[in-house]
Amino acid sequence: MMNDVPHIKDFAIVLGGSQGLGLATVRKLLLEGIPVIAIHRDMRKDMEQITVEFDSLSGGSTPFYSIHKDAIREKGQVEILREIKKILGQGAKVRLLVHSIAKGNLKPMTSDSQAPTLSGEDFVLTGEAMAYNMYRWVKLLFREGLFASNSSVIAFTSEGSSRVIPGYGAVAAAKATLEAIIRQIAVEFAPWGLRANGLQAGVTPTDSMKRIPGSAEILMRTTQRNPSGRLTRPEDIADVVYLLSRPEAAWINGTIIKVDGGESLC
Repeated sequence: MMNDVPHIKDFAIVLGGSQGLGLATVRKLLLEGIPVIAIHRDMRKDMEQITVEFDSLSGGSTPFYSIHKDAIREKGQVEILREIKKILGQGAKVRLLVHSIAKGNLKPMTSDSQAPTLSGEDFVLTGEAMAYNMYRWVKLLFREGLFASNSSVIAFTSEGSSRVIPGYGAVAAAKATLEAIIRQIAVEFAPWGLRANGLQAGVTPTDSMKRIPGSAEILMRTTQRNPSGRLTRPEDIADVVYLLSRPEAAWINGTIIKVDGGESLC
């Protein structure tokens, strides 16, 4: 969305950067002077608002690009990688990879009605989008030599990775898998200067969260439960992404950091 500009700084790539936590992260990084490439694939009905948002972000002094392609399927990954290389040019690298793709099936395992229930395929598709895909992107960028030294990978998880939430079974499994992959990346890629961490966001009123069955009640109860008396905001998560991107955070590796204002303690 932006004309060619000199590549002075290394870039952040945000997978799922058009809405929710991903979009808040894009805004924060640009505000702090970090060039961003936002990868997204959205439905046509959402594109008008997303285009307006991205156009406003493109008007700043920090380079911003968006790529509207499927980051999950192999064909889309190949096309996206080609565009990333073109944007980076000869000098820039990727200093930060943020995985914020929220795509999964929210169904119960059992039902006393004719409502659909989780299938094995639902688990596979949800795990592919929200867990394994993060590793594939790490491997792609690493294989192509696109990571900068002391680069960072961050993915978003939730309390549902270890706690039962109705209708959240497939996503819970994906989040638990994601956390395991984060730990593995943190150890196996450390010799090459790549660190990986997860952010366990408190309950945040994003569009994805509102699709969870019973979300209105969850939002109400969480507001009462949180010691700060409010829900987590996307900006709260984006702020911590930025903190972890700083050189001072270079020794934080392989952790799942709770960003919830103490919500998980109550």
